[in-house]
Amino acid sequence: MTFKPQGVCAQKIDFDIVDGRLTNVQFFGGCNGNTQGVSRLLEGMEVNEAISRLEGIQCGFKGTSCPDQLAKALKQASADI
Repeated sequence: MTFKPQGVCAQKIDFDIVDGRLTNVQFFGGCNGNTQGVSRLLEGMEVNEAISRLEGIQCGFKGTSCPDQLAKALKQASADI
């Protein structure tokens, strides 16, 4: 799935969900080291666990973050399944 985040530096987030688990997470734009770290830590994690860990994380005064936007994308993808 491809998700266009709002209010963050990343322009796009790609990921797959296989058997309820997250795989192939890629952020395009954003803080490269941080988004790579998030992607690797999430590999193979259950979608609902990832949502609960990422939802509500803020970056500075933005009110959201790249991880929070991924949580929104995962919620949207879960609703579409």
